[in-house]
Formats: sequence, structure tokens, C-alpha cells
Amino acid sequence: MFENQSTPQAPARPTPVQRRGIERVRAILDAAETLLGEQGYEAATLKAIGERAGIPTASVYHYFSDRTQVDAELLRRHLHEVEQRLTTALSQSAPRTLREAIDTVIDPMIAYFREYPSCVELWFTGRHQALSELVRAFDEAQAEQLRHVLVERGLLPADTPPFVLRFAFEAGRRLFDVAFRYSPSGDDVTIDETRRLVNAYLETYARPTPEEHD
Repeated sequence: MFENQSTPQAPARPTPVQRRGIERVRAILDAAETLLGEQGYEAATLKAIGERAGIPTASVYHYFSDRTQVDAELLRRHLHEVEQRLTTALSQSAPRTLREAIDTVIDPMIAYFREYPSCVELWFTGRHQALSELVRAFDEAQAEQLRHVLVERGLLPADTPPFVLRFAFEAGRRLFDVAFRYSPSGDDVTIDETRRLVNAYLETYARPTPEEHD
């Protein structure tokens, strides 16, 4: 007797109603992104977002109960893309120094912020708690990823406490905030100082060179 085995079912295709909902959510987020990038945070009200998306305000509320939910969902979309870029950059790099590793993280982040000013409007300035929590979770995950790379490359000892990299990300984020307040495209001087500060901090935990043992 053969056992009765169920055949794996292919995922059901979204119904027309579901597809319409998905398309409307995407349109709302795209409209919010455009308004944030072009006119700033205060201009991206739910009413303005709906008008830009061509969706009645009442229908916007069907998908998002308030502005906070729109902000959070759009930031999640940005965070996912930045995470993918950082993961790719770190996997493809072979940093020989802490500074090279730091640049491998900072360069794609700055490039992304310059490409998507809407992300800057949400990432920094602590608009509301939901956004702050999303950024903090992102920092913690990326800090651990970078710690793994630095330990693997022999640039930090294996017993380096996780909080060290979390502090480095926290310092970097706060200085990026300053950089993008000084200039819409990010003040280069502040960004360079961020690199120096983070590098100097991590160097205090770096594996001692042979000369230091003499």
C-alpha cells in the first residue's frame, strides 16, 4: 500500500480585489516617497498622499489608519533595500583594514540617502517612536553582521562585545543626521569626520599589532 501523500499546492494567485489592494498600497507608498523627497515631511499628509496617488483620502484610510503607518511601511521598504545593498557590499569585499570595512558600510548608505531623500526624512530626526524602533533594530542587525565580518577578517578579536559595533552604528547614525541637516546631499566634511571617529573608536578594540607586544 502506498501512503496517501498530498500534492504540494501552488500558491494561489491574488484575486482581482487583492491585486487592486496591492497596487493601491504601492501607489500610496510611491506617492508618499515622492512627496517626502520633493517637499519634505510636513507636506506628506495623508490627504496630499492620496491626491498624488489618485486615491480618495477615505480609501487611503482603508489601507493605513494614520500617517504613522504610512511612514513605517515606507521606511521598512527603504530598510530592506539598504540591507540588501550592505549585505552585497560586505559579501563582495575583502577589507584589509578597519577603515576599508567602515567605508564598505558607509559608502552604500550615503549613496542610498542621496538617491532617496525620502529615506532621509524618515530615517533621522526621530519623527515618532515606530520609526525609531525600526532604525534601532536595523542598526543592531547590521552591527552584528559587520562584527562577524571584522572578526572573520582578523580585524577585531572574537571576544569583541557586540555593544561595541552597536555603539559605532549609533554614533554613525547621529552624525549622518547632522550631515544631512547641513546639506540635502549630506555634508562631506561631516561624513569624513564620521569615518574618522568610528575608525578611531573601533581601533581601541582592534587586535594588537606585533609591535605593541614588544
